[in-house]
Amino acid sequence: MAVEVGQIAPDFTLKDQHGAPVRLADLRGRRVVLVFYPLSFSPVCHGELAALRDELVPAAPEDVEVLAVSVDSMYSQRAWADQEGFPFPLLSDFWPHGEVARAYGVLDEERGLARRGTFILDGEGVVRWKVVNPAGSARDVGEYRKALADL
Repeated sequence: MAVEVGQIAPDFTLKDQHGAPVRLADLRGRRVVLVFYPLSFSPVCHGELAALRDELVPAAPEDVEVLAVSVDSMYSQRAWADQEGFPFPLLSDFWPHGEVARAYGVLDEERGLARRGTFILDGEGVVRWKVVNPAGSARDVGEYRKALADL
């Protein structure tokens, strides 16, 4: 079942690229840009996360937290984050495989990877904006900035 605008975002705890647990509920009071992406090191994902790094993060207000989630292992995400200098957590939804992506309604069950889904949460954990794009279609960071400005 997909998470819809107006619903409380499902809580989760996932390990980041350094093995540190990140719990969504611990970020209450902050706005969260939760970005699901299919696979590390893939071309479209690279472009999207680079845009987050270069365009969204530097201009984002201090109360905004960016979290990127894929089914990749923590080790793959660490290598990618180190190579690309991503300043935000890359969270591993590796095991149970895709459990968080499934909870948000963005797991492609046939391919075993997350769809390109983004959820913007307010400080209370309520989904205020979302978009899900097809596998080969990059999301527009400008839409994230607009959605955050509208909160």
